[in-house]
Amino acid sequence: MTLGEMLAVFGAGAGAGAINAVVGSGTLITFPVLLAVGLPPVTATVSNALGLIPGSISGAIGYRRELGGQRRRRRKRGAGALLGGLTGATLLLALPATAFERIVPVLVGLALVLVVLQPRISKNLRQRRELTGTSGPPDGGLPLLIGLTLASIYGGYFAAAQGIVYVSLMGLLLDDSMQRLNAAKNVLAAVVNSVAALFFLAVADFDWTAVALLAVGSAIGGQIGATVGRRLSPVLLRTLIVVVGTVGIVQMLLR
Repeated sequence: MTLGEMLAVFGAGAGAGAINAVVGSGTLITFPVLLAVGLPPVTATVSNALGLIPGSISGAIGYRRELGGQRRRRRKRGAGALLGGLTGATLLLALPATAFERIVPVLVGLALVLVVLQPRISKNLRQRRELTGTSGPPDGGLPLLIGLTLASIYGGYFAAAQGIVYVSLMGLLLDDSMQRLNAAKNVLAAVVNSVAALFFLAVADFDWTAVALLAVGSAIGGQIGATVGRRLSPVLLRTLIVVVGTVGIVQMLLR
């Protein structure tokens, strides 16, 4: 890489780390940059997964206050994320590169609709439960666990907008604040990225220069993103998620 290309990869890593901590979808920044500096698509995907691990961990640490009281949830969801991430990483190497291209924009689009409608849906669910005297599982139950595991399979495969899918699913099935959902999303993303990256280390090709630049940049960006994201109102955070997700859909459709 030239010095200019190295700076571009580092900057993309910092931007991805920040946006992953707040929204998720940082891969939409880093992946095109890695392709632009000459990495093949699969090598770029693998290098991206490895390089963004520090950013995921950094973002999760930045949101540690909002993780209070979620330990039991984290263990159960973490197991699903571990299995899903490993499955997705395996699929990346086994399936054609275009296998998910058609379904990904649809999946992200549906997730954005759920993010927008989540306050109304949650309000209706609460009113129905009050009328019937029943309450749903405090951890979202089996439907949420299955949904998050499937989202983790996608995350291990490509990772773009996986955070948006996580937030939409948890927002639909959990009665919790956006900031706490965002904190849980960061932990899930860190688990998926880590297990996928460990798998890639053993069986796939990657570019160490790109990995190192992304790692340093994303770690810095993760702290910045967590600091900024924790100050956003639920409405502004939801709006940011929708804007970033929409840009991601357009980018994926035009590729």
